[in-house]
Amino acid sequence: MGVRTTRMSQSDLSDDELFGEAASEIRADVEEHLAAARDALPTAAAVWDVEADNTLGVLNGLRTALAVDEVREHLRDAKKWFTIGERADAFEDADDLEEEIERIEDVLDDLEEVSDAVGELASTVPELRGELEELHAESGADTDDESK
Repeated sequence: MGVRTTRMSQSDLSDDELFGEAASEIRADVEEHLAAARDALPTAAAVWDVEADNTLGVLNGLRTALAVDEVREHLRDAKKWFTIGERADAFEDADDLEEEIERIEDVLDDLEEVSDAVGELASTVPELRGELEELHAESGADTDDESK
């Protein structure tokens, strides 16, 4: 029986080492996905500096700059690995990871809200333009009729 206890201790040590290694890998995966999510965020210049010939061009350029699919995917993967690590109690201190996830999540929510608003404007502005052109054309026709 003494031999068996020794084997279990050696096995336990190997399991502890493996768990420590796995915990480090999980943390690295979370950090990697958070970095990729940060990198996929649009730059401030991409959102602020938009060149276009008209309002619709500005809105379409802004909508393109606000695309967040890649950010969402990386954030989801980071959260997935973070959750696994948390449930396995694999992190000694995960506050920094949790804070970074929350920061990126907040920015992502803001980007999605702005993107939705820009999308609505991009579909509404051309309609408004058409209505205004129509009204002004009718007004011009009325003015032409009165001058005859």
